[in-house]
Amino acid sequence: MKTILKKVTSFSGIFAASVLLGSCELNETIYSSIYTEDFYKTAADAEKGLISAYGALKSLGAAPALTLVADFSDDLTYPRGVVGRNTLTLFTYDVNYTTQKSNARVNESPQHIWSASYSGIENANWVIAKVPAASMDETRKKQIIGEAYFLRAFYHWFLTKNFGDVVIKTTPSYTQAEAFTNKSPKSDVYKQIYSDLDQALASGLPSYPAVDKGRPSKEVVNALYAKAALYNEDYTKALEKAKEVISSNKYALVADVQDVYRYNMEDAARIENMWAYEVDPISPGNSHQLVGLCGPPGSAAPAYAKSSFGSMFAYQAFFDSFDPKDKRRALLDTNYIDKTGKVVPQKSITPITTQGVLIKKYQDPVSTIGFVPNIPILRLPDMYLIAAEAEARLNGATTVAYGFINPVRKRAGLPDLSVGLTKDAFIEAVLQERAWEFFAEGDRWYDLTRTNKFLTVIPKAVNSVYPNRPVQAKHKYFPIPQDEINANPKLEQNPDWR
Repeated sequence: MKTILKKVTSFSGIFAASVLLGSCELNETIYSSIYTEDFYKTAADAEKGLISAYGALKSLGAAPALTLVADFSDDLTYPRGVVGRNTLTLFTYDVNYTTQKSNARVNESPQHIWSASYSGIENANWVIAKVPAASMDETRKKQIIGEAYFLRAFYHWFLTKNFGDVVIKTTPSYTQAEAFTNKSPKSDVYKQIYSDLDQALASGLPSYPAVDKGRPSKEVVNALYAKAALYNEDYTKALEKAKEVISSNKYALVADVQDVYRYNMEDAARIENMWAYEVDPISPGNSHQLVGLCGPPGSAAPAYAKSSFGSMFAYQAFFDSFDPKDKRRALLDTNYIDKTGKVVPQKSITPITTQGVLIKKYQDPVSTIGFVPNIPILRLPDMYLIAAEAEARLNGATTVAYGFINPVRKRAGLPDLSVGLTKDAFIEAVLQERAWEFFAEGDRWYDLTRTNKFLTVIPKAVNSVYPNRPVQAKHKYFPIPQDEINANPKLEQNPDWR
């Protein structure tokens, strides 16, 4: 934070009121902290301020650091080693994120997670501080404030799962001095997340389906609560909140798992895809890279995209881990049909390896001005698997725990999980189920780090492209960007990165 009035950085007070959310299209004055006393007077001001808080999600999703930072680090998916992407896979990044900077890839790096998330927190703080005095409908006022609390919780959670101990920011930065803040222990970060989610739940947010696209329903707040509690190893709370979502019966598993990801089925899939980075081609700039990254190089496969580059693949070992009957395996492929209708075999998918496995979760065969598929953030299967894991950690592999994992397996076309597993074996089965269910959705790396499995799993996730992956204990959390350390005299680097 070199100054409050410069480009948006971690704790900037700038209001990017022109950011786009869903189908909203605004061209408004950019407000800085100097003008806040003249802003938030009306309902329109409040809505614009809330959109500015969503702007960080747009920034994270467009890169998308929202998923790529985790997916390029895990044992399921990997990048073609160009433009600095493989520093995450090879664990060669430094505190300056030098390679990302020199290759103009900061938007895909942990540095972007830090800056975008704190920008979102700052804008959410202005909403929480100023909207209560706005002259507007009281019901909608409460909902706007509730959404801001939810977003603040989400951004803090996104930060702590990437960096560990982070700065808790709950008030706007009226001055530059107020923006300089110490880090807090991770335990305190989770206390703040819980508090914000409690405030969001008390705000009267609607239940699905009476909710606008891209906005959190009451059930989505509980879903984030459940997942945050799981990461906090607060298994009682995780189980409680996951069960609340499931028992609300507001959401349901889509019958065909492939329909969750079809570009022309997004509205129908909302019954399962509870909250996502929303992409709307009507709003220029609301897009992301995943469609182009996941298709084969040279825009060779019409079913994948109009333009694709062959920059992200799944490991062959991960593909082989699926039961052939598992319907989720169809979201990966070892060949493709080219523009002439010819089947291109796996050995010819990419010149960098004969074992390239294509990812089919983000196919968009129609868009030319932007990519349509939404990026899932919270899906209903997550609640079933969180409940299964939390129940097992509390009480062992009970009948109740089996009752949570089996609906996810049934939808995938698999038999019920074998009975009689030990507690540890059952939890391992849940983690494996999560891998099959949420690959390429930015989830697996955090499962490995929160369970401390990354040091044993990652060295085995190799292929001819990445034959050695020298992960170390310090890689559990990313280093705080050195730019932020330099700008904030109160901010200290993570101990393992000093």
